Amino acid sequence: MLSRGVDHSVWTRHHTHNRQQALLLLAAMTGFLGLLGYILLGQKGLWLMAIAAIVPLLLTPSGSPRLVLRLYNARQLSPAEAPALFGVAHELARRARLPTPPELFLIPSTMLNAFAVGHRDTSAIAVTHGLLTTLHPREIVGVLAHEISHVANNDLQVMGLADLITRMASILSLIGQFFLLLNLPLILMAEAHVNWWAVALLVFAPQIMLLAQLGLSRTREFAADIQAVQLTNDPEALASALSKIEHRQQSLFRRLWPGLGLPHPSWLRTHPATEERIQRLLSLRPAASDNREQILAAHFPSKSFPRHPAPPRYHWTKGLWY
Repeated sequence: MLSRGVDHSVWTRHHTHNRQQALLLLAAMTGFLGLLGYILLGQKGLWLMAIAAIVPLLLTPSGSPRLVLRLYNARQLSPAEAPALFGVAHELARRARLPTPPELFLIPSTMLNAFAVGHRDTSAIAVTHGLLTTLHPREIVGVLAHEISHVANNDLQVMGLADLITRMASILSLIGQFFLLLNLPLILMAEAHVNWWAVALLVFAPQIMLLAQLGLSRTREFAADIQAVQLTNDPEALASALSKIEHRQQSLFRRLWPGLGLPHPSWLRTHPATEERIQRLLSLRPAASDNREQILAAHFPSKSFPRHPAPPRYHWTKGLWY
């Protein structure tokens, strides 16, 4: 991994903070799930829910990322079509110490977006046509480094586990509310005693878990930003890409909903506020930038990314993506 030129103490502080926060949130979600199991089934329910949350960590995911990419009508790219993109992806994967570089897919959309699927052994990164033709090559490197960092940090598995815990909590909440309705006549006749604090926990469990999952997602985004800087030694590139993506999304929403001007509360976001991400990235600005052009010099000698010949496709049944 490339870390020369970056203030190592700053990077370590950010990385440690994000890691501790993620572990705390995941442990809190697992503990809360165990509490719900205890409320419904007693001590057996506590251990059952704990095991149900831990076992997925020991299982190696076997699903192919191609199944997810089919939902976006993504097409796999070949090295001959985009040699510069493949060169950057392979170099970043090598620096991130991935066993195999990710496959690259193109989504025929004018939106600026990219995402990763899979796991460390088998992964794929999908980028939109709009992202490749709008961002500067240096910004594309930053975006690819961010997505590869998600793969290297096992964020996809962590968020999958968090989603599983949230779904299990929702199921337990429904079971608890069903039992409450069955016993409602006895409760009204004062024939049954009810712990209303436990009832409140069961009712609001899905919302509590969802807020914790959103917080975990924001933490992993910060961690991927920091890891991307470690890979490229160029925080300004990713910060610039985030600014352009945010500007494009805001412009689109204003055209669709002219009266939309209220910001979303930070605790309801899947991603941190772009301004906060940019500030954190710029705080990692290296004192010397002698290495940040190393990837570009090898793969983007002309400083311009070739436009892909396939134009974006549109379909009235598939929404804004197409």
